[in-house]
Amino acid sequence: MPIKFVPHRFKSAAEYYVRGRLSYPPALISRVASLTGLTAQDRVLDLGCGPGFLAVAFASHAREVIGIDPEPAMLREAEHYARHANATANVSFRQGSSYDLAPELGQFRLVTMGRSFHWMDRTATLEKLLDLTPADGVVALFDDSRCKVPANDWQTRIQAVLEPYTNRDEDYTVRRGKDWKPHLSYLLESQFNRVEQISVIQKIGTPVERHIDRVLSKSSTSLERLGADLEPVLEKLRAILNEEAVNGVVTEVVEFRALLGFRTS
Repeated sequence: MPIKFVPHRFKSAAEYYVRGRLSYPPALISRVASLTGLTAQDRVLDLGCGPGFLAVAFASHAREVIGIDPEPAMLREAEHYARHANATANVSFRQGSSYDLAPELGQFRLVTMGRSFHWMDRTATLEKLLDLTPADGVVALFDDSRCKVPANDWQTRIQAVLEPYTNRDEDYTVRRGKDWKPHLSYLLESQFNRVEQISVIQKIGTPVERHIDRVLSKSSTSLERLGADLEPVLEKLRAILNEEAVNGVVTEVVEFRALLGFRTS
């Protein structure tokens, strides 16, 4: 069953998303562009674009990129991000969601979703994308996670501080329940059922305050969710991060992934 659509879920988190979240490595973007056969004549749709990380990243690989997101605050951040990256010539953004997909948008060789597919009706979205992609179209689902290596051991302490708040988030709980199907299952059950996954692993030095911004960028631990507990929680997080930091920077090992569903019919 899909998670309930809440268009302004990230309203209070938008500004922190840009500052806290990590953008996808150029090496991963280039590999996706190459593997999918994307050319400078093709169009890309970034669905649930947030602050435009993927839309801007694919700008140099395509003729046109359109980013769609339901939250105006995210779209403002995306437009600013594109201007800063000098990517406005062929990147544009519009308000909407997976529920607004229509043939009038035109055809897209590649449809990207960065940490957004789980918020959608996944079956219905993939069905709608059949009208927007050619017979050899591709859906690319991007995400990232912290690798299970000693360099990331400190993150269990961070999660322990945040767990009381994430456990109150019904949607967060649903996505970790036994009945939640992985994205791979939906791709295999759809016409985007030739699937490949590629990833890039990086060791990254992240400033303490960027870690704090990342926490506030998540819907389950946003300003709104933390409420009156905001300052005590941030104090605990900073204490943990500062213990791990060297010159204000904390090392983390991150895997950036792209799950590609190639259309077969």
